[in-house]
Amino acid sequence: MSEPVETSDRSLLIVDDDAPLRNRLARAMEQRGFTVTTAASVAEGIEASGAMPPAYAVVDLRLEDGTGLEVVEALRASRDDIRIVMVTGYGNIATAVVAIKAGAVDFLAKPADADQITAALLETDRPLPPPPEDPMSADRVRWEHIQRVFEQCNRNVSETARRLKMHRRTLQRILNKHAPRN
Repeated sequence: MSEPVETSDRSLLIVDDDAPLRNRLARAMEQRGFTVTTAASVAEGIEASGAMPPAYAVVDLRLEDGTGLEVVEALRASRDDIRIVMVTGYGNIATAVVAIKAGAVDFLAKPADADQITAALLETDRPLPPPPEDPMSADRVRWEHIQRVFEQCNRNVSETARRLKMHRRTLQRILNKHAPRN
């Protein structure tokens, strides 16, 4: 295994299959002093963990070719002092526990901003990051979740309603409304 993370080692691997989000986060983290490498899949993430394992990583839980937990395990095996933050749009307590047991130091729900991610990666004194200044409202979180499931079901209203366990007409009314402001 490798030596402890030096403060001068700011290498960061971002693994997320959402290209616009991955690229925005990469630019934001570079502005915060990290040397960023990106990967779009489990396979690319595992490959990136091989030769020069990074000091830090941000890994999405659900990737198109598998689960980010596979990447976390590969990163942890290649560098035991790595600090990994798992991000997901499907946050729940059970998943957070699994991510922490796999080796992540924190688990953030999307949309997490670069400041939250930086704090989670670098903070070693506090067990939890500070609460957000302006968190999303419950209505906005619900709307975002419904939109994400709708997109994952290829914009099929019936399938989305079935998966969300709601009536199709109720879902159609929700989809026809604009997003809540905050």
